[in-house]
Parts: sequence; C-alpha cells; structure tokens
Amino acid sequence: MDLSTGKLNFVMKVDHQRLTLDQYGAYGLSWINEASASGLFAVNINGKRYTAAELSFGNYNEDRSIPGIRNITISFRGPSFDVENHYVTYEDTALIELWLVIKNSAASPCLVERMDSFSLDIPEADYMLHSYASKWGGEFEPQQTDITYRTELELRAGRSSNGQHPWFALVRDGKQVLSGSVVWSGNWIFRFEALKTAGRRISGGLNNWSFSKVLNQGESLESPHVVLVLGESLNAVSQQYARVGRKHWYPRNSLSSRLPVEWNHWWSYEDAEINEEVFLQNVDKAAELGIEICTLDAGWFGPSSAGSHWYDYRGDWHLVNDQRFPNGIRLLSDRTHAKNMAFGLWCEIEGLGINAQLAKDHPEYVASRDGERLGYVCFGNPDAQEWAFQTLSRLIKEYNCDWIKLDFNLDPKAGCSRTDHGHQTGDGLMAHYQGYYKTLERVRKAFPEVILENCSSGGLRIDLGILRQTYMTYLSDPDWPVHDLQIFWGASTMLATDVLLHWGFCDWQLTKHPQQTFNPHDPQLTQKQLDYYTRISMLGLIGFSQKLPELPQWVADRWKAHIHLYKGTVRRFVKEADFYRLTDQPRRSGEGERWCAFQYSMPSGSEHLLFVFRLPGAPQEKTIRMSDLKPDRLYSIRGLEGEYEASMTGHELMENGLSFSNLEEEDSVLLKIT
Repeated sequence: MDLSTGKLNFVMKVDHQRLTLDQYGAYGLSWINEASASGLFAVNINGKRYTAAELSFGNYNEDRSIPGIRNITISFRGPSFDVENHYVTYEDTALIELWLVIKNSAASPCLVERMDSFSLDIPEADYMLHSYASKWGGEFEPQQTDITYRTELELRAGRSSNGQHPWFALVRDGKQVLSGSVVWSGNWIFRFEALKTAGRRISGGLNNWSFSKVLNQGESLESPHVVLVLGESLNAVSQQYARVGRKHWYPRNSLSSRLPVEWNHWWSYEDAEINEEVFLQNVDKAAELGIEICTLDAGWFGPSSAGSHWYDYRGDWHLVNDQRFPNGIRLLSDRTHAKNMAFGLWCEIEGLGINAQLAKDHPEYVASRDGERLGYVCFGNPDAQEWAFQTLSRLIKEYNCDWIKLDFNLDPKAGCSRTDHGHQTGDGLMAHYQGYYKTLERVRKAFPEVILENCSSGGLRIDLGILRQTYMTYLSDPDWPVHDLQIFWGASTMLATDVLLHWGFCDWQLTKHPQQTFNPHDPQLTQKQLDYYTRISMLGLIGFSQKLPELPQWVADRWKAHIHLYKGTVRRFVKEADFYRLTDQPRRSGEGERWCAFQYSMPSGSEHLLFVFRLPGAPQEKTIRMSDLKPDRLYSIRGLEGEYEASMTGHELMENGLSFSNLEEEDSVLLKIT
C-alpha cells in the first residue's frame, strides 16, 4: 500500500499486485514508517494482542459498485478467529475510512477486549498534536500537545464530545497535517506512543475501557469506523471532511436541503413561560419575518399538575401539559403550516425520567449498571428499539411534524451491564448506540421528508457517526457572539458548514448565563452590533430564540432584511462552498485572535463570500488575505448591502489582502467577491 502525493494533497492508492504481507506493513511514503511491521490495525483477543504481522493473509477484495468509492476488504486468519480489515477511499480526496470485523471461526468462545480500527507507525519528526476539549458551554476549546511522550485523547462519558471532541490534527514539521476522527457517538480513544526504535505509533477507535465482548462460533463484531485524512493545511483537511460528508455521509431531504431558517422558543420562554397563546403569537410574527420553521422545544410535554417537572417523566411521551396547551399540539402544528412554515417538536427519546410510568410498565427497557438505573432507555434491547420507533412515528403522524429535535441530557458512561437485553455486561454502550443508529435509520426510511436534529445538552454528542443518522447538529446551548465564533471555527474542522446549527444571540429569560447580555430593547443597542450578532449566526444554519412579538420594530425590520439576504444569497454558499478559516480561532474567554474572517468559495471558483468580524479588544486595523483565487483574474468586491465596492486581482487579494481599519468593536462586514 503506497501513499503518493498529488498536486494539492495526498492520494491513497492500493496496488493489488504489490499487496504482500511484507509490504502491507509499509503503508506510505512520507507519513508511515516503512520499516514498520505492525500492520494497520490491532486487536486484543483471548488476552493476546495481534496485528497483521501476526496473522495469516487471507484474501483481497475490491468493490467499485458505488461511483467515486473504492471499498477494499483484506482478510486475515488468526488461531481461532478471522479479521476483515476494511478500507473505503473517496475519489479526489486523501481521505480514507477504516474499520474491522472480527469473526469467531472456532468452536470455543473468544473474548474481544480491544479493537484498534487503525494502528500506524510513523517516522521520527517534529510533531504537534491539535485537539479540542469540551464541556457544557465550553465546546471546541483548543489544545496543543507535544507527543514526545505517551499521549492519549479519550472519552469515557458515554457521549462522544463531553470531555473531548472525537477529532485530532497531527501537524508534522509545521506544515503537513494528518487528521483523524472516530465515527462513533460513545466512548473512543486515540493513542500516541513512542516506539522503542525511532518514530511514533498512533492508534485508536473504540475505547477499550470497560469494554469486552465474547463471540461464540460464527458470531462477528464490527468496530466503530475511523476516518483519516491528509492535507497540506487544516483548511485542506477540513474541506475533504466536508466534501465527502456532503456527497456520501449526511442524510438529505427536500426541507433540510433548503437550510430552513428556524425559530425555537426555548431560551426566551423555557418551559415556565411557554404556552399555546405564546407559541401562536410567535408563529404569526415568525411568518412576517420570513422564518421557515417553528420548533416547540421542551415544555410541551409532561403532567399538568403543579410542582411536577417534565424531566422526571421522560419516556412517557403520551403526556401533554394541557394547562399550557389545552387544545393539544396538533393545533400548533396546523396553525404553523397554515402560515406556510414547517413545524418542529423536541423529544428526548433515549431519556428515562425517575417518575416515568414507562419504567414501571416495561422494566426490561431500563438501562442499569450493577443494579443501578442509568437514566435512559437501553436501545441494546430490540423491544426498546421497537417502542422508540413506534413512539416517534406516533408523534410525527399525530402532530404532523416536519422536524424532530432529538436531545440527550445525561452521560451513560460505560453503559448498561444487564444481560437480558441481548447484549453482554461489557458491550452495553456499544449495543445502545448500534440500536439507536438502527432506530434512526428506520425513522428516516419511514419518514424521508422529516428532519432529525441532533442535540445533546447543546454540543456534547457531536461526531461523524450521529451525523450519518441526523440532518444537522446543534452546537452549544450558550450563544454569545465570541463563543459562537469559537465553536463554529472548531466544528467546521470536521463538519461541513451546512450541518452546523446555532441560534443567534438569544435573550435568556430564566436561567441567565453571565455572558448572555443581549437585550433587543436596550436603547444603547446599535445597528452595527445587531448586524454583528446576526451575521455570526448566518455562517451555518441560522436560528433565532427570541420573544418575536416583543421585538422593537427596527430590530424586527433588520432581522427580516438579514433573513431575506441569507435565504437569497448566503445559504447557497453555506450549502455548497468550500470553507476557509482565514484567521486563528477566537476564544470565548477574550484570549486568542480578536479578528475573525471566513471565506466561502463556490466549486467553480468564480464566486466567494467573505465574512469579517472585529471582536472586543481587537486592534484597530487588520489585513485579511484570501485563499485559492486565480492570481491573474480581476475580482469585483462589493458589500452585499451596497456599503463597499472595489476591484483587485487574485494576486493582490492573496498577497496584499484587504485592509480593515474602520470597523468598530462588535462590528462586521459581509462581502461578495466575483
């Protein structure tokens, strides 16, 4: 297997004729240590570690039935098991997807305790590891680590990004980038180890912490997939993630393809202030502003009795708070549709409240570990999957939903250890996510025009696995401007811009976050500030969580103009364009880069958008240099609202750049370059 260089990046190549066991360990020309005999994967079975070098080569198969994809399977034989080593390469990229399938070929059981979907030995060089820490309200916090000594990035919370995001970028000699991401919503790990000889070993996939699986004769186990991608820069890497995601991974339907503008009631009303009258008043105003979908978040569901809280009754999705919604939920949906907008509904289908009748009626659904309830329904149980599918189907049909917001607000950690669900004590979390994915696939097949939104306490379960089952992901609960820029900058390194949903700067009414200071009624609020806040939310899928009927007229008018501009011009770029981060990642704490600029470039190369933001504390002047333009071509530069007009060559825009000196703090500009 060779890894040869292309013009702009690296291209994976597989040469069937040269594929021998000796050469199999030598995976690449520049990144992979050719002296390595470790192979490209590793497994721990029956207490022993195996790589390709310790197994017998079986056969090689290649499938090209899907245009643009090479699906390669290489099989190996062990003493009592077989390993299928799978690779998928994608045309015109240096991106490869890897996973394993282990099958017990013996009469006696075999114990699987670790599966490294990839294990690569790389040569000695100057390496810097980039990754993101994560917590509620602190998603995509950048980290840099020298991997001279053993380093591990891992997740044990049971939600893929509550602690660390499942992504890394390893920069070699300050220029070449190897990035990896686990296609999995549960626990994962990446290891970076020094070899006894010169070089490093990197490996990972499923976290082996608290994991085990016994396979009986003929049974098999598939590991989580891992994606590896090479590029000359972080932008080059992220563009490959986005291109493959858009073309091959992300689900699409007619509504999601529009990138609809959303209103959601949550932060302005939460559950205490939302009711039928309030929701319908906002629906009327949303239609006037040009919003395209109205979502009823938590607050619709649960008992009507005073003192009860919906969170304790999750699982009993037949309950509707009829004090707040005396005419039911279908009335809200019908009124929303009558205004030519779509209707969305929140549901935490995995959650199981402490007082839920479901747990009493169906104790076999309850996830528990060592006899203690974990707070969720175990989708490792096929009967629980069926219940979930029927429940979501009823909500969609009964309320005529166009959009289901799927939330998950707890940490499963090692997962369920019950043995009456169809899984074992050591693979309950894996079985849960396999069952959850299967359920979402079934819902999408039954209701192909209904959007499924991924959310988990904001952004605590963001990964390439869940993005193959849902149409977009919510990035974070808080939403002040600099925080928004930080999380968008980080999320776009692994996901395309058109699956990144976040709301504009919200007016939190009840649970006040210290940074949530936006007040549309503040007489000191300027149009430049409002534009700055709103343009940040236009970078991906745009949403609002405001008390729309109470907006000052000038704010409503300005938002209407922004929504019109987004729908008419911006979202086509968000949906189709390559994306460039032109400045370093800004930091929510006030550190880091204080100017922020993003470039969207359509595949034709003839149209570009440039967003520029001046953050609090930024120096007065900044020069922004654009990327990948035609040096000799003359470009017209104009503000989308007529506030700027100029022309420059591609060479000038890339080498000299555009200088900005007249923007105030919390100010912005949006330019179209053709």
